Amino acid sequence: MRLHADELSDVLAITPLTAPPDAALRPPGSKSITNRALICAALAPGRSTLTGVLFADDTHAMLDAVRALGATLMLDEPASTVVVDGIDPRTASGEVTVNARQSGTTSRFILPAAALRPARGIIDGTPQLRARPFGPLVDALRELGATVEDLGQPGFLPVAVTGPVAGGKVPLPGHLSSQFLSGLLMAGPLMADGLSVELTSPLVSVPYVEATTAVMAAFGVTVDGLHVRPGAYRATDFAVEPDASAASYLLAAAAIGAGRVTVEGLGTASLQGDVRFADLLERMGARVERTADRITVTGTGTLHGIDVDMADISDTAQTLAAVAVFADAPTRVRGIGFIRGKETDRIGAVVAELRRAGIDAVEDADGFTIHPGTPAPTAFETYDDHRMAMSLALLGLRVPGIVIKDPKCVAKTYPTYFMDLARL
Repeated sequence: MRLHADELSDVLAITPLTAPPDAALRPPGSKSITNRALICAALAPGRSTLTGVLFADDTHAMLDAVRALGATLMLDEPASTVVVDGIDPRTASGEVTVNARQSGTTSRFILPAAALRPARGIIDGTPQLRARPFGPLVDALRELGATVEDLGQPGFLPVAVTGPVAGGKVPLPGHLSSQFLSGLLMAGPLMADGLSVELTSPLVSVPYVEATTAVMAAFGVTVDGLHVRPGAYRATDFAVEPDASAASYLLAAAAIGAGRVTVEGLGTASLQGDVRFADLLERMGARVERTADRITVTGTGTLHGIDVDMADISDTAQTLAAVAVFADAPTRVRGIGFIRGKETDRIGAVVAELRRAGIDAVEDADGFTIHPGTPAPTAFETYDDHRMAMSLALLGLRVPGIVIKDPKCVAKTYPTYFMDLARL
């Protein structure tokens, strides 16, 4: 069966389950951790070896980006390994251009790193990425001493940045994206005056910043609150754990299909906040077993509607929307208004597509409400958003006639997603 993203056609029909799933799966490496580790390794003079690396569109964008900064890479994709010979970007010269493709993490992490260089760096991406906000990060870098030129609409890509950035204290809003803060923190130790960030609004996606500081610590840099002292990264060997956001679809399949799915490599010791998606499935009626390095979800055949704030695990909100369709009462998701600025307006998009299937879904200012129902046969639009494709495909496990348009978009983070779904 040809289900790798590179081999998919323009549409994909989902085959419903013929029996409750019973499977153990290991999702590919975490995109979030891979891209953080690549930045830290690239900024660490010496050789680092990263294992468990995700090779997908977003991480290939980061691989190209750290090469542009001057790091040397040796890739072994079958072994999920990257060897990185890092450099001190403050000694670099010559103009560089980075195409971050669709990758928000790549663009928002590489921009502060490029500001460490005493030379011009141009950061750009696809039209989709150009539509995502960058103003707070641009403003912060200017205040910290970098020169940032708007090459298009102010506050959006493309931009050109020239360092070296001096560092110091800087205000930063936290309600739009935690990626701005993570990018600044990772560049912080190489700023002459260090870095001290003062948040001017509540921070969303807190676990992602906690993952940032954990990866930085593995490379020898300690973050004290939101303060980073001047210092240096230390080259090291680092193992990337599986992607918890990707795991949410597999665990959801167990709940939807009244079967059992074990995700290996993730558990109570995970760096990623999205492992808490299993807690929501438990609240909805599934049974959940956890160890340090595995999570098992068993569907009971009954799912309850819940009211939940998903501000800290927003990448799994669309997954929960798919599960909520099969619950016995409405599900209300709150606290995720900022995901309107992701690859697409993820609130508006998921509501529009569920309505297309005859589901009573309501768009709220900061989330959505899903009323349970039976989806009609539907060819779903995916908005060039990998998470739309992966979440809506779950409906096809229970009902026939579900078709996913542009299934290749899963290549952004999970090229083998439909292979793994077929294994259920």
